[in-house]
Amino acid sequence: MGHAGAIASGSSGTAQAKKEALEALGVRVGGTPTGTARLAQAVLGAAE
Repeated sequence: MGHAGAIASGSSGTAQAKKEALEALGVRVGGTPTGTARLAQAVLGAAE
């Protein structure tokens, strides 16, 4: 998760923990850079 992944404390600061926390709130998170790009295309395309 880039810079946000720089601070890790136990398991609560890991990229996986952040991904799970975002998903628990209903945020769609791409699992790979390509997945993130496809997700962005889908979301932005739906907004048009």
